[in-house]
Amino acid sequence: MFEQTFKNIDDVLWKEAGCTTELDYTEQTSWLLFLKYLDDLEQERALEAELVDKPYEFIIDEAHRWSVWAAPKKADGTVDHDNALIGDDLIDYVNRKLFPYLQGFKQRATSPDTIEYKIGEIFSEIKNRFQSGYSLRDALEYIDELRFRSQQEKHELSHLYEAKIKNMGNAGRNGGEYYTPRPLIRAMIQVVKPEIGDRIYDGACGSAGFLCETYDYLRRGKLTTKELETLQNNTFTGKEKKSLAYVIAIMNMILHGIDAPNIIHTNTLTENLTDIQDKNRFDVILANPPFGGKERKEIQQNFPIKTGETAFLFLQHFIKILKIGGRAAVVIKNTFLSNSDNASRALRQELLSSCNLHTILDCPSGTFIGAGVKTVVLFFDKAVPSDSVQGMPLFAQGKPLNQGMATQKIWYYQLVPGRNMGKTNSLNDEDLREFVELQATFKETEKSWFVDIADIDQVTFDLSVKNPNKAEESELREPQEILDEIAVLDEESVGILERIMQLTGS
Repeated sequence: MFEQTFKNIDDVLWKEAGCTTELDYTEQTSWLLFLKYLDDLEQERALEAELVDKPYEFIIDEAHRWSVWAAPKKADGTVDHDNALIGDDLIDYVNRKLFPYLQGFKQRATSPDTIEYKIGEIFSEIKNRFQSGYSLRDALEYIDELRFRSQQEKHELSHLYEAKIKNMGNAGRNGGEYYTPRPLIRAMIQVVKPEIGDRIYDGACGSAGFLCETYDYLRRGKLTTKELETLQNNTFTGKEKKSLAYVIAIMNMILHGIDAPNIIHTNTLTENLTDIQDKNRFDVILANPPFGGKERKEIQQNFPIKTGETAFLFLQHFIKILKIGGRAAVVIKNTFLSNSDNASRALRQELLSSCNLHTILDCPSGTFIGAGVKTVVLFFDKAVPSDSVQGMPLFAQGKPLNQGMATQKIWYYQLVPGRNMGKTNSLNDEDLREFVELQATFKETEKSWFVDIADIDQVTFDLSVKNPNKAEESELREPQEILDEIAVLDEESVGILERIMQLTGS
């Protein structure tokens, strides 16, 4: 129903001089969508209040409501072009009046959990890139065709918006930063099995794909009013450092049905691990933290295992912030399993000893379009004290392997779709169906096997994916894997030299 409208909006943005990339298209569509959604929400709330003879206090002042500046209407419902701002007048109004007014909500809001605060946060982080008031007028009229009133309309819009995020993610070399393939996310959710009442967290949420898919998973079936309220207000928490991704995450969650998403605009890694208390911890963590980044020395001081690799710092954060008995699924570069530097070895040891790393999913090349790296998914539970698991069976039907204990056995699955992956041949749900089915009972097949913790080298803690059920192949390492390991070793060498110079006073 709305697909053509989205195409028309893209056509307008393509001709707009201020928008040059897929990221720009998504950013500009996002703030326009948000204001249209907000207007529909307010109109719906006002109507509900009127039906029960109660007053409704609008969030947005009348002068800045969508129906006044963006889409004034005649009595017959058509656009009132005589009173609609256009050209330089429209751009001047948006830049000098509308955005400053909306930015002010951040200071005026009573709490960060309110939609008022989200309004202020969004418009403090986003920029109007329209230079032509005529192009903006065209875009506004297309956006005004969209409706957020019914669940069916929201569902269709969420799919169209997801497609836009996917295009944005696939447009550049850092595709995985914005877009994790949804079939992979759904498989991770099916293994972790979140439940109503769980507190669910993604500390590097990007476009909030994990949180949105988990919401859809939990919404299946009939829920009570109390369960729906729990899902809306007390279930999801996301953190995101980058401004554009933060805005997209909020819009994406709104379209999926969360009215005031608890997405926090922050660099998660600035939080010192020693400051995390029980009240801060979560039942479920689902995440694809950015890999390949390099964090500054002062950020590294927040972590017991010092490393510049962003993903390794996030993994430490996730281990610490996961509740005892909590479940996690985290995407990480496959080089983490075998890197020989001190930080990698220490982090693998920490993961194995403080958690039950029960499953490793080995993903094929091309899973992340444009990212150019191979990845694995680590499935682990936070270990409980040893005296709490005495007498528990090592294998429990439908339960995680070694439930409640530190790692004893790891079940590996090698995903082999049987085709080259790419933009036109991406990962799908059927590719992952066998993995989800076999993982439920940790079944051994040609693609899946166990590794006993006693058989892992107790010095290197190498967790490399080596399928014992396949004939040995002479496989060369990927050039990027070698370069990544060289970079890590170089950084470690620099640190050693710096310490030597400090000790010698050079």
